[in-house]
Amino acid sequence: MSTRNSSDLAGKVALVSGAARGIGRAIALRLAKAGADVGLVDINPAVEETARLVRETGRKACIATADISDGTAAREAAARVAAELAPVDLLVNNAGIVNNIAPVEKMSDEAWQREVGVNLTGAFNLVRATVASMAARGFGRIVNISSVAARGGLARQVGYSATKAGLLGLTHTVALEYARKGVTCNAVLPGMVETENVKAMPAEIREEAMAMTPACRFGEPEEIAALVAFLCGPEAGYITGAEIDISGGGHLNSLVLGSRRELKK
Repeated sequence: MSTRNSSDLAGKVALVSGAARGIGRAIALRLAKAGADVGLVDINPAVEETARLVRETGRKACIATADISDGTAAREAAARVAAELAPVDLLVNNAGIVNNIAPVEKMSDEAWQREVGVNLTGAFNLVRATVASMAARGFGRIVNISSVAARGGLARQVGYSATKAGLLGLTHTVALEYARKGVTCNAVLPGMVETENVKAMPAEIREEAMAMTPACRFGEPEEIAALVAFLCGPEAGYITGAEIDISGGGHLNSLVLGSRRELKK
């Protein structure tokens, strides 16, 4: 993937949710370096820094502050990107939260609804706001950032694992409905990646996660971004409905982060 031409996505407009930092920022920058102008959707003020970095690549950036769990807000965000840049060609649903780390029985209604709203409904809202335009133009790329937790579950994080699993169903259905119209939809399932949140984890959790990763290291946000950029590019037109693990082999283990420890309690 490192041999990709820097203008592979020239003339394209990308919309990246959760673009303020971490994987989302890395994706936005990678798409910009490949030639795309980028709409950045986030509620975190740090998205301003992402916009600055995108502009440093010579590409345009548009910020749309929106709570994507709200359908109207998501449509308005997509409309703003289209008005300032052009209609969206590439959609990356990266926004995701973990608001309640607790056993299933202690998951509050509010925490559950919030995680479902951002992680799953938010992705649906942005797909709904952009896919018809993609189909009408005969080209579109949608990439949903799921997680290895979508398959193996994640002890004490039912909202996160359930919504990431839901993204797989969304991915498959969009792929089935829009493949003949030139729109692809794929899911990327990262394992442990060195984001700000992962770096802040307690040492014992990091050590256990490392021990369960055959590559014996965590991934880098830029590695996730490279895969996303490929899926958004012209060479990926026959890939749709795929679930692609990028976990250093961690997905080969039947137990995921925290499971061994938590299941002993």
